[in-house]
Parts: sequence; C-alpha cells; structure tokens
Amino acid sequence: MPDHRNAMKKLAKLPLSPFLLPALVLMLGGCETVIDANLDEGPAQLSVDGFITDQPGPQTIRLTQTTNYFNNGTPPAATSATVTLTDNAGNTFAFTDPDNDGFYVWQPSTQSGTLGQIGRTYQLSIRYQNDEYRATSTINRVPVVDSIIFREEKLNPLSSETGYQAEFYARDLPGQTDYYRIRYFRNGELQNRPGNIITLENASFQGSADTDGLVFIRPFRQSINPENFYDMGDSVTVEIQSLTPDAFSFFQSVSGQITNGGLFATPATNVPTNVVNTNRNGRPATGYFIASAVRRKTVRVGSETIRP
Repeated sequence: MPDHRNAMKKLAKLPLSPFLLPALVLMLGGCETVIDANLDEGPAQLSVDGFITDQPGPQTIRLTQTTNYFNNGTPPAATSATVTLTDNAGNTFAFTDPDNDGFYVWQPSTQSGTLGQIGRTYQLSIRYQNDEYRATSTINRVPVVDSIIFREEKLNPLSSETGYQAEFYARDLPGQTDYYRIRYFRNGELQNRPGNIITLENASFQGSADTDGLVFIRPFRQSINPENFYDMGDSVTVEIQSLTPDAFSFFQSVSGQITNGGLFATPATNVPTNVVNTNRNGRPATGYFIASAVRRKTVRVGSETIRP
C-alpha cells in the first residue's frame, strides 16, 4: 500500500467535491488487512554459532535449538552435546559446557595459549541427540589496522554542534584474493545495527576492479561510524577478520536477509549453512562455523590521530 500521508497530499491538490473527499479518506484509511498467519511448526533443529580465532584465550561455540518463526524470545540452549575441534596438524581440542547453557568453551592451559593458527584447517564435530554434525573452515591471513584518524565535523548543516568522524587505514595483502569482515566498537560496545555487516573482497567491493595490495577504499575506511558522531574521549576499536570465500558469501546472505524490507522486499529464506549432518536422513542444522585470524586497534578520540 502507498504511504497514506503522500496519498493525502495528492488528494488535496485535486479539484474534488467537498462531499467526495471524506469518502476517499475513509477508503484510504480502511484498506489495511490484518493477516493472521498460521505457520506449521516443524521439529527443532540444531543451530550453531561457531567462531574461533587465532587470538589468545578461551574459545566459545554456542549451540541452541531453533524455535517457531514468531518466537522473539531467547532460543533454548542445546545442552549435553559433545563438541570437539581437530586441525590438519593432528591436534584435538575439547569444548565443554560448564554452565549447562549451550556455551561450549575451550580453555587454554596458559593465559597466552592459542587455538587458531593461520593456514590451518579446522573441523568441528558435534554429537547431539543421536546425530553427528560436521563443519570445516580455514584460518586465512589478515592485514593489520595501521591507524585510526578522526575529523571534527558539524553534526548537521543547521547546527553549530560538532562531533568526530573516524576513518581507519589498512592495506590488502598482495598476491591472492582475500576476504575480510570489519567490526567496530564504541567504548567497548559492538556496533551491531543491520547495516554493520561490512565485508570486503581484497580492498574493495565484490567483483570490482583489482585492488590487490592497495589501501582499503574510502567507503570502507569510513564505515566505522555510528549513527551519532563520536565524542571527545570515546574509545574506538576497529577489528578486521579474515574470511574464507564461503564465509564471505554467508555474511552477504545474512546482510541481505536482515536488511530485506520496504516495497520491494522478498520472502524471508534460510541463509546457507556449512554445518552438515553426517546422516542424510537426520535432522538438518542451521548456523555457521568460521575460523578467522583477527587484528584490531584501539584509540581514543582526542589522541594525536585527530585531523582538523
């Protein structure tokens, strides 16, 4: 349906009878139909939120169960599963659920111990309710965040108030096609709006001209700004994650689904998963398993990185 306010504005400009206009207004206001969708509920499926890195410290894989489409509550935890990770160097890592809440954790033997290594491939194995699921991912290389700068700008053209906009610099690694995801934090809080899924192929957009080995293009360098500008003293963290081509496609699909709206919205669909049930007749799974190298940098607004 068209926007009622726009329709009213158009009607006001027409040479209509004063008796006809109220009738049209009632027609516009009464053309909304409430649809009570009665969707069938299928059996619950395992949902995997698996993300491991090359950073020191514990690693966590979350397992939940799917619920019906209109349930906005927290999904129930998938407990009593057996979760292990193996790499192509012959190492095995056991994940346990100490709090029985679906968060399966691997703990290093030392505070600086790491699980992930660049160049290694990891296979996730999950035994849950008589089914066994597997997923595979490789940790690819990732560039460092060279610097983060800030510019003081007006909050809007009609205001004298100012804030700070951030821009980071990183350079794509030369020699092959690489895929990255960018995340950013304001005062330690992840900025997680629907539009904050930021992915790159090399230093630019997917399918664009070859930018191998170049600085990330400006739209991505400036993609780390919240809806409101930063304030003096804010802590800003920029994080670059390496992705496999499949993980890159996964995030592209996720972005398309969560920003799918408006007049030309398409029906919602499940995004692809790399978690496979080894039993073809068993229940399928949802979610994704990603192994990634991560590099990050944190600065405060007010440091020497500010430019006028």
